[in-house]
Formats: sequence, structure tokens, C-alpha cells
Amino acid sequence: MKARILIAMHYLEIGGAESALIGLLHAFDPSRADVDLFLYARRGELLRHVPSWVRVLPEIPAYAAIEIPMAQAVRRGHVPVAAARWAARRQFMRYVRRNRPPEWSAHFGYIGRCLTPVLPSLRRFGRYDLAISFMAPHNYVLRHVDAARRACWIHTDYSRIDVNAALELPVWEGYDHIVSISTAVTEAFCKRFPSLRAKITEIANIAPEALIRAGAAMPVADVTPTPGRVRLLTIGRYCYAKKLEDIPAIARRLKDAGTDVDWNIIGYGGSDDYIRRAIEKHDVADRVHLLGKRDNPYPYIAAADWYVQPSRFEGRSVVVDEARILGVPVILTDYPTARAQVRDGVDGVVVPMPVEQCAEAMAAAISHPTLRGRIAANLSENDFTNASEIEKIYRLTGL
Repeated sequence: MKARILIAMHYLEIGGAESALIGLLHAFDPSRADVDLFLYARRGELLRHVPSWVRVLPEIPAYAAIEIPMAQAVRRGHVPVAAARWAARRQFMRYVRRNRPPEWSAHFGYIGRCLTPVLPSLRRFGRYDLAISFMAPHNYVLRHVDAARRACWIHTDYSRIDVNAALELPVWEGYDHIVSISTAVTEAFCKRFPSLRAKITEIANIAPEALIRAGAAMPVADVTPTPGRVRLLTIGRYCYAKKLEDIPAIARRLKDAGTDVDWNIIGYGGSDDYIRRAIEKHDVADRVHLLGKRDNPYPYIAAADWYVQPSRFEGRSVVVDEARILGVPVILTDYPTARAQVRDGVDGVVVPMPVEQCAEAMAAAISHPTLRGRIAANLSENDFTNASEIEKIYRLTGL
């Protein structure tokens, strides 16, 4: 019997969770499941990678209004959605004034609570064996989808983000399954929500190897490497978690230590002005190159000598596994979940997070006469696609 599955997601613009979703979709066997994809806003560069047999459901304007500026939502006639977003903002700002959180991930809880009552039901699409909410807030799938079972995903390290646990707990409790992408992510989440441990199922991100290798075979026309320099690459959203603003300072120290690098950054999701200011401050415009957004990052990864992930925190980095599939050694800062993904000195290198120590350790790794070759050889002997994880999804359906 084929399972009927719904997956809900904000959109398919370039991002780690979005890439993870594409990997999941490619792993499904259409003879075993009928998959519907509901995007709140039907847009994004990754839409073209959705398998042809997956049914992308029609966009519902009220949901699309979540993902646009509030003034624009009002002009389009979505006053209830705009009003709910405004109420969520006011409630969250009261929370901020009261609790002084270090970062603002808690706002998803307020958005979910305020918007759910004004959004239309998704029951028009029928009953599903399994409904998946792939990214927070998870309220919408819980309240508006007709499904025998429901699952929601954890993509981030809950030891490094702030949440209003009392507000979010009832939402998590409403799900039959909570999917964590790694053991480290599970443990951090369960420290915040210990009563939910029994609901956790660990399912690693699945990488679409054929898609990655096909993308990597495309030419790179806009990057000219400098002969003799080590080619580094970092990909990430312009946000606090990715710590891209430290790259120029690290590059400066590498340069001063005599380690000659070209460090390319593929970035997206906002302004890169803060990185440009750091490049100017550390006088490394000849070493650090901002490439902006790239629809196909894989040829840039394949052309790199090392892929570098300098994050403050991650759940499990999608692009780190993509780099390793392409045989490119990786360097990660020692964020809480890094060693759960990479074995230091075996299939990657883990370096300290502070800039000075990071640069020193990177210089040692890059200059090591045999390290890169040894790691590359180890990568060729391992499978980083996690393709077999799709069986766990089938089991969640209960069929």
C-alpha cells in the first residue's frame, strides 16, 4: 500500500534546510509513496530540483502573505494575516524586554501562535497518512492538516538558541514524531524539553548524490584562482550563526603567517555590508572574495582545496556533507555539534573557534604535507549521502 505524505515548507530559496528537503524528496520511491509538497510561498531557486513526480500544491495566498513584508500583505488584502503578524511582533517584543534573550529564535513561537487562527484549513487536499512540518513554526501543520500521523523536524542546536519553552511545548506535544537530524541535536533539544525524548526519531539529512555530482560538473566562469594559493570556500546565510564576519580576520592572520589563500564566500539572505567592512578593516580584499548567491554552488565546492565552515552553531551542516561527497576536505570550527559530524583528522578537521587559534590551526592543517590527501582518500571510501534514512520516513507512516 502506497503512503500518502504531505510536506510543508516556507519556500525553496537557497538554504541548508531547503537543500535537505530536496535531498529528502529525491530519496522517496514514487512506487512506495505519493508525496505532496505545500510551500507557503511557491518560490525559490531550488524549485527546479523538485522531482517531477512530486505534486507541488497550489499556493494559498494567505500563507504566501506570511513570507512578504506586512505593508505588502495589507495592499494585497491580507489584513488578518498582517494584523496577526503585528500582534506576534508586539508579544515577542514584550518577551524580549522581559527576558533579554541573546538571539531571537523565540519569535517563531509567537508567529505560530498568532497566525494559526487566521490561516485557512489545508483539509481541502484530503487526508494523509503522514503530514510533515519541515521547518518551524510547526503550528500550521498541527492545526490545519488532516493526517493520521504528524512529524516535525529539528534542524538546529537548541543549546545555542533562545525559545519560550512554555509557549512551544504544547505544539511539540501535539506531534506523533519529532525528527532530529543528529544525536547532538537530540541531546541539546532534550535538555530544553526533557519530556519529549520519547517522541524523538533521529533521521540524518539525505544528500541527492546524482544531483550534486551533475551540478559539480558544470563550469565555473567567474572565479579565477591565483596560482600557488590554497583555494578555500565557505557557503552560508548572512546571519549570526554562520560567523562569516570573522573570515577576514582569519584570512589576515593566515596571510601574516605566510599561508597564501584565496577564500571565496557564497552568501545569501540579506546584506553583506558587515563582511565588506571587515574585509576593508583587515585589508584582505586580495584574499577574501564575496561571490554573492549562486544557484548552483557545487562546481565552486568541487574547485576548492578545502571547504571551511566557521559557524558559531549548526544542527548538522548540509553543505559539509555535500563537500565530502565531492571529495573536498572540510575544516569546521569547534561548535557544539561539529564533532558529531566530522572525525577530526579522519574525514575533516576541527579547529578552535576564537579567531587567533582558528587561524593558527587552519594554517597548520593547510600546510601539513599529507593531511589533505589522507582525508580525501578517507572521503572516497565513505558514503555521506545517508540514502538509507528514507526507510525511517516510511516507518513513520505506520503502513
